[in-house]
Amino acid sequence: MIETMTANTVISVEAVHKRFGDKAVLRGVDLAIPRGSVVGLLGKNAAGKSTLLKCLLGLLRTDAGQIQVFDEEPWSLSADAKARLGYVPQEVNLYGWMRVGQMVEYTAAFYPRWNATLAEHLLDQWELPRRDRVGLLSPGQLQKLALVLALGHEPELLVLDEPVAALDPVARRDFLRTILDVAQSENRTILFSTHITSDLERVADRVALLRDGRIVFHDGLDVLKESVKRLRITAERELPRSFAVPGALRTEIAGRSALVAVADAGNGLIDELRATWNAAVDVEDLSLEDIFLEMHHDG
Repeated sequence: MIETMTANTVISVEAVHKRFGDKAVLRGVDLAIPRGSVVGLLGKNAAGKSTLLKCLLGLLRTDAGQIQVFDEEPWSLSADAKARLGYVPQEVNLYGWMRVGQMVEYTAAFYPRWNATLAEHLLDQWELPRRDRVGLLSPGQLQKLALVLALGHEPELLVLDEPVAALDPVARRDFLRTILDVAQSENRTILFSTHITSDLERVADRVALLRDGRIVFHDGLDVLKESVKRLRITAERELPRSFAVPGALRTEIAGRSALVAVADAGNGLIDELRATWNAAVDVEDLSLEDIFLEMHHDG
């Protein structure tokens, strides 16, 4: 399921394509991010998540299609729109010669609405020494600092590319808790890419699945879990090799039994299978990790 755009949409993407040389990375992406949502962009490594986020922010030009952020084209965002954005890239590059405190003060000067109290609180919470030079920080500390700089002006739209990749489990949990606090603010929207399903489950209320250069699902996390199921089918007679279930993501057949992962396990489908094959059908709920693996099954 892919939602259409509405007046409450912060980001809208229509038929976006992007390639690098002979490699097509984005192949007609459609996506609409509603205001006030926390959306996890989920996909395998090298699926094109970073490319899509950079196109959204005007850091890369698209080859085709249209993108709107705050009703503006990303490549020509106004100063006002940029002031409403926060972004943390996957690879953080800051001024290594500056000290942590100086880096925060330097960034704050660009934002009239900088929340110094919040920034100081995050520096303390994440134990970032203000006198240390940025260039001597560990990868995890550098990522924490980038998060402070992105959150300090309390952006309406926060875009994070693999935001916890360099953090240890304790720091990841602290960061995700902060994300939840930020998300509770009125009209705050967060879009973050990840390949870690457990992180997404903790904070996101929506999930967008990127596969083969397209968004193959975008809706509530609960909707995804209600839709994708694993069916264990036991028929009275041997199932033919041609046995197929509509919407199947994966099918394994062994004699009278079949294991089928389906994208939309409605009651109608289950009743039809029971009647057509005179079969017992057991329905299994799946974790988000299981769903992700089923939707990316290539066998």
